[in-house]
Amino acid sequence: MRISICAVGRLRAGPERDLFDDYSDRFAKSGKALGLGPIDLREVEDRKGGGMSAEAPLLRKAMPQPSVLCILDERGRVETSPQFANRIARWRDDGHRHLTFAIGGADGLAPDLRAEADHALSFGAMVWPHMLARVMLAEQLYRAASILAGSPYHRV
Repeated sequence: MRISICAVGRLRAGPERDLFDDYSDRFAKSGKALGLGPIDLREVEDRKGGGMSAEAPLLRKAMPQPSVLCILDERGRVETSPQFANRIARWRDDGHRHLTFAIGGADGLAPDLRAEADHALSFGAMVWPHMLARVMLAEQLYRAASILAGSPYHRV
């Protein structure tokens, strides 16, 4: 199952980019044997500053179709890493060929795009910068592959 992250804004060179690339590479290596990955990062920018309503069509255009859509949203479900890993495995085992994660800009995702999601995931009650959310998602994808492979990376 291929994985896309469709996100508002550009991840520039720096520590966040380095971490994202590191976890993305790790996921590509560990996920391959599991039928997962690699991560395809698709970035969009609303140059006119229209906020979430202008960002939603840009995100939709960037999303591969057909695809399971999982949004990152503060109102989403908080899951443990093993729960997240098992959810990904179920989508894969159900025959889905593509999984897309959507990360909004500073104001989040438009309500109509949130309504289209197959699943909403939250990284907790705190709000995280959307650039850091990409790093956290890449790490959790790598962790999920490690859990599914039975590797010792994830400790309980």
